[in-house]
Amino acid sequence: MFLGEYQHTLDAKGRVSLPAKFRNQLGGAVTVAQGLDKSLYVFRSEEYERFMADLTEKSDFNPKVREVRRFFASGAIEVPIDSAGRVSLTPKLRGWAELDKDVVVIGNGPRVEIWDARRWAEYNGATADNVEALAQELAEAGLL
Repeated sequence: MFLGEYQHTLDAKGRVSLPAKFRNQLGGAVTVAQGLDKSLYVFRSEEYERFMADLTEKSDFNPKVREVRRFFASGAIEVPIDSAGRVSLTPKLRGWAELDKDVVVIGNGPRVEIWDARRWAEYNGATADNVEALAQELAEAGLL
């Protein structure tokens, strides 16, 4: 399980360092995909395969299912973690997440997420202000 929040910098070659705690769990290579909320999702390769298998099990006759599956598959790449603990992000992935120089790497349970630092501060601040109402709503819907 991935937990925590870490400040990092995107280098000139589009590489970002992953926290040592995360690298130990991720292994030698990861799958990086476009994520929701303009973030990037970083998965252990076997976890990404499970994630996509869950989407594949849904009905292909539903156009929304096809759209979501394409979204997560089309921009995904498998990349090695280099000897310095960095992953190289494609221009497409960096553009999707609007990554500038300063990034935040967070743990989100079964996956890691990479966010532009400014966007993360805005998103996380708004969520923190509303988390009790969100939790109440999810609990009432039986989802929490």
